[in-house]
Amino acid sequence: MNQSVTAFFEEISGKRIAVMGIGVSHIDVIRMLAGKARAVIACDKREASAFESALLDEFGALGVELRLGEGYFDRLDFDILLRTPGMYFNLPRLSEFRDMGGIVTSEMELFFDLCPCKTIAVTGSDGKTTTTTLIAEMLKASGKTVHLGGNIGKALFPEIMKVQPGDFAVVELSSFQLISMRQSPDIAVITNVEPNHLDVHGDMQEYTDAKRNLYSHQNAFGIAVLNSDNEVTRSFVPLLRGQCRMFSLKDKVAGSWLRADGMLCYTDYSGETTELFNKKDIRLPGEHNIANYLTAIAAVWGIVPTLYMNEVARVFGGVEHRIEFVRELDSVKWYNDSIASSPTRSIAGLKAFGKRIVMLAGGYDKKIPYEPLAPYLVKYVRLLILMGDTAAKLEAACRADVGYNGDNPVIIHAKDMEEAVQIARRETSPGDIVTLSPASASFDHYPNFEVRGRHFKQLVNEL
Repeated sequence: MNQSVTAFFEEISGKRIAVMGIGVSHIDVIRMLAGKARAVIACDKREASAFESALLDEFGALGVELRLGEGYFDRLDFDILLRTPGMYFNLPRLSEFRDMGGIVTSEMELFFDLCPCKTIAVTGSDGKTTTTTLIAEMLKASGKTVHLGGNIGKALFPEIMKVQPGDFAVVELSSFQLISMRQSPDIAVITNVEPNHLDVHGDMQEYTDAKRNLYSHQNAFGIAVLNSDNEVTRSFVPLLRGQCRMFSLKDKVAGSWLRADGMLCYTDYSGETTELFNKKDIRLPGEHNIANYLTAIAAVWGIVPTLYMNEVARVFGGVEHRIEFVRELDSVKWYNDSIASSPTRSIAGLKAFGKRIVMLAGGYDKKIPYEPLAPYLVKYVRLLILMGDTAAKLEAACRADVGYNGDNPVIIHAKDMEEAVQIARRETSPGDIVTLSPASASFDHYPNFEVRGRHFKQLVNEL
């Protein structure tokens, strides 16, 4: 076993550890820590009725103490706290615990502290999951052992004992995870930075600073992959300590770029350019997915032979909830783009179809502006079906746009997803495309975008 891991387990053997949040990423963490720490306390604001009884029974058999529902965070009688990414790092209660001498960390921070292999981490406002998956697929195609996880839905810390020095850890990181990170990956990838999660971060500066944290602890041997087409990420270049690789859909750069004839290319620092494959060879639709491939190429350049990059482009069919084809019914195609929880994500999805479509939008309000989305609604949407907390804001932004004339798009409100799907069914004709592209988070009606997307798919498949 990795000596660092052995030393860590020895260190916590006399400690009381609280794990905040019993979500997907923490269940295996709780199982792993049980029996290794003096005590493990699993805390969650949800009541016991929200969990499967078999899981709670299992935790009981492992000796895990449960603190559920109201009062789950009342007592600070532990030494170490592992916060869930959704728990804001600057929460006053966490600050109080730190002031008492307590240790606040996360499973991802522990993984980075103890990981013996090369790490590639991806963050950004858009395209994180697809880019992270593409990097992992390219590495695996070339024969590498890959540990894929993070914000993509899988905790990596429980795998730490399996990780070997020659492996690769490929990790998606959100701003909530990054805000407290004090270690950077070997290769730091930032897809773009646009307004997002301002309901939690409060202002754009804190959100941007969290994204910058991905590369800020790199040394001279680190590599940063940045978006040349994004103003915020371009501003990061002078702050880098290691090598910078850019990617661009618009210009030739030192890195990966899209040539005018559709060829994806890579230019190294000597000026030598390698042609890879044409954008028409990529199975995934949309210009944003070309950008995702350019990002992944820059990240694995020098590690993965170009042969395997080309192979992934031809065969990779995409990730669930990201312009995912659901079904065709009466010559109407239905797509699930539930991941589109911000305006920029929805814009990318709209541009992918190349025609005017029917769009289902709305959800939880993250306090981000919708005015930048409005011109794309006017240009690409024939019928806009709105629901959720942001419905009024989306309509107001659309009607205020200079190109809006009263019926482009036609706007209809629905009380929930069921009604929205029924309206779309009623108002479509052969040749139409319907997409769920909320431009909003899911938390007004769903615990996450995955549950929202699967509900949408269920409703569509039942039509």
